[in-house]
Amino acid sequence: MRYAIYYTPAPESALARFGESWFARKAPFLDAPRRYGFHGTLKAPFRLAERADEADLLLAAERFAGERGALRGPPLRLAVLAGFLALVPSEPFGELDRLAADCVAAFDRFRAPPTEAELARRRRAGLSASQEALLLRWGYPYVMEAFRFHMTLTERLDEAGLAGERALAGAMLGEAAAPLAVDAATIMVEPSEGDAFRVLRRFAFALPAGARRTAGSP
Repeated sequence: MRYAIYYTPAPESALARFGESWFARKAPFLDAPRRYGFHGTLKAPFRLAERADEADLLLAAERFAGERGALRGPPLRLAVLAGFLALVPSEPFGELDRLAADCVAAFDRFRAPPTEAELARRRRAGLSASQEALLLRWGYPYVMEAFRFHMTLTERLDEAGLAGERALAGAMLGEAAAPLAVDAATIMVEPSEGDAFRVLRRFAFALPAGARRTAGSP
């Protein structure tokens, strides 16, 4: 069983409806991203540490969300990342980068160390020295300064496939291309290896928009 902490669009939002329509299509190159769900990663999937349990993880997530306010960023745009199609912020969104870094650090105590097989799988992508250091420290190489928020839409495709899917996604986006609202952190669970991730609980940010409670504040 693995857990992950994701950004997921608010239910019934234009972005959520886009994701539902996109992944409702029957195409093999959607299978892998569909299994993980329509999301942006805040903390990548992890197994629970030996002394951690699901109830404690959910309590920590509730507290984490209670100390933050919703973020409003630039609209999303389509981009090709390492051969797959994704949605990314159209402009730098530093507040979201900081949220992800906070999430990685705050929940690290719940993460079991990666196995040698997991480390080897990550290294097959060809990591830089800094990414290797991040992998060893945080269990995932694309965090902190290497983080780039994205919402994956396809598996890797050739140029013709990417062009066709990009055109289709552009036609389907519509109102979903509005400024990105990040108003919650979602705990996802993979019940067993290879299963589809499902929403365990979505924790809405409790403070006024843009606010953040810091140590010592009431």
